[in-house]
Amino acid sequence: MPANPLQVLFQNFEQVSNFVQHHLSNFVGPHLQSSGLPGSGFPLSVSSSTKAPLAKTTSSLQLGDTAVKVKSTTQVPKEELGRATWTLLHTLAAQYPDKPTRQQKKDVKELVQILSRMYPCRECADHFKEILRANPVQTGSHAEFSQWLCHVHNVVNRSLGKPVFPCERVDARWGKLECEQKACEIIGSTSFFGKIL
Repeated sequence: MPANPLQVLFQNFEQVSNFVQHHLSNFVGPHLQSSGLPGSGFPLSVSSSTKAPLAKTTSSLQLGDTAVKVKSTTQVPKEELGRATWTLLHTLAAQYPDKPTRQQKKDVKELVQILSRMYPCRECADHFKEILRANPVQTGSHAEFSQWLCHVHNVVNRSLGKPVFPCERVDARWGKLECEQKACEIIGSTSFFGKIL
């Protein structure tokens, strides 16, 4: 396990973020440019180009005076995309509160619906929509959401001929992240570097 418990979460978020960035570039053209975050006074520039669906992208990120470039041209297999997405969702469920607010319940339901519409693998997205129709998202508590997610993940695993996971062990497998001063808790607000957007 990495020394920083958030490292795995950030790595998986980065993978999903790359797929979202790919989709956004399809809507706004091959180069997504932004002059910065609204009201933040923080200069940000992002560009991305992709040659094929589900391909890793060539990206550059400009934060102030620092430029970071990432380049890869290998195809991303559906299995890798799926693992990254399930890791993100299970990690989110592990952090989901026992007594979520109405906004937190709404946010989780919207996230799942957005995934079913925007997921880069069309076949997977359509299958997930069918599963959601038969198994609506349950967001009443941490236990309810994590058990629902485990059940839905097992529905997908069965359809792929993979073994199912015993849902009574979901908390032991995904457990809450160990963060000091509740830094990992889901707070239901949108912020960037401590500023509310």
